[in-house]
Amino acid sequence: MMLGLLLARAGVDVVVLEKHADFLRDFRGDTVHPSTLEVMHELGLLPALLARPHQEVRQLALVISGRRMQVADFTHLPSHARFVALMPQWDFLDFVAEHAQKLPSFRLLMRSEVVDLVRDGTRVTGVRARGPAGELAIASDLVVAADGRHSRVRERAGLEVQDFGAPIDVIWLRVSRKPGDPSQVFGHLSAGHLLVLLDRGDYWQCAYVIRKGARETLEREGLGALRGRIASLVPFLADRVHEIQSFDDVKLLTVRVDRLREWWRPGLLCIGDAAHAMSPVGGVGINLAIQDAVAVANLLAEPLRRGAPTPDELAAVQRRREWPTRLTQNAQIFIQDRLVAPALAGAKPTPPLALRLLDAWPWARRIPARLVGLGARPEHVSEQILHRR
Repeated sequence: MMLGLLLARAGVDVVVLEKHADFLRDFRGDTVHPSTLEVMHELGLLPALLARPHQEVRQLALVISGRRMQVADFTHLPSHARFVALMPQWDFLDFVAEHAQKLPSFRLLMRSEVVDLVRDGTRVTGVRARGPAGELAIASDLVVAADGRHSRVRERAGLEVQDFGAPIDVIWLRVSRKPGDPSQVFGHLSAGHLLVLLDRGDYWQCAYVIRKGARETLEREGLGALRGRIASLVPFLADRVHEIQSFDDVKLLTVRVDRLREWWRPGLLCIGDAAHAMSPVGGVGINLAIQDAVAVANLLAEPLRRGAPTPDELAAVQRRREWPTRLTQNAQIFIQDRLVAPALAGAKPTPPLALRLLDAWPWARRIPARLVGLGARPEHVSEQILHRR
């Protein structure tokens, strides 16, 4: 959706296909980081976006074996929004769609699902889709796959996926939030358990991390056991865990960390989770995807105004975005393997030296805030897009 907005602003004809009738899905990536907020500022849309309901997180804390530690401080970032905005993803998507649809070269087709690629020899020249009126074919100079970690488009293209493994899965649930509760986003890590709380105003969105494939074990142990674990891990939630009434209230996220060896084929480019599925560690997935979109628009807007981008122009996108993706995934894998997985296996976690230093030295908290909030290579909307209206 972001790429569609940017390309349409650059004068490129864009069609965005969305297979659902709306964007209303719960427990999607809802952390909008300063890197994304800076893009919205550059587009002149930040005040309007922040007028929508959201919560602002300026610091992150972690509780390890009962010890509370300050980890990151976003208030010193060199950006216009020095916080992480917690906003339902459907609100963010509705906002971007609303502004994109004001542009004459943007078209959004809802309830339209890609079923296959159209090719001319080895070149992708469009897609076949299924919409409300039946089958349709859309010809294009470039097909961009942004259809997630289970991308049908990349599967149809036969692109090779490198799977780096993940020892964890996540179950999402919610419980009510009371006025006296803490306001920060923070995680609770103890022997056998990790729970991350996201402040959503009147409720806590909770990510309970489990060992890979342990969902069935969790259900066999029963809802009472799950409630008890959450209450013992975060005592102030004990009086409301009864709000988790059945396992229908618990949604599973199967964690994957993977990356395409090549993100493109002639006429086709993959971005976001379709190119590189991210761990939920750091909540950076949506923001890395948007950085991909900005890079694509900056690099390919002019070629797309001329026609079909060349293979070298498509490869330039991967060269631009692969390094920050690798760096981020490597950091996520390190945290998963060295800190989270041993704790879930029952080892009592002890704060590593790096976390102890962050807790002791407030100035040092600016470093993880910059890495998480802005990323390794923040992208900025090019002048050709900003000033071509």
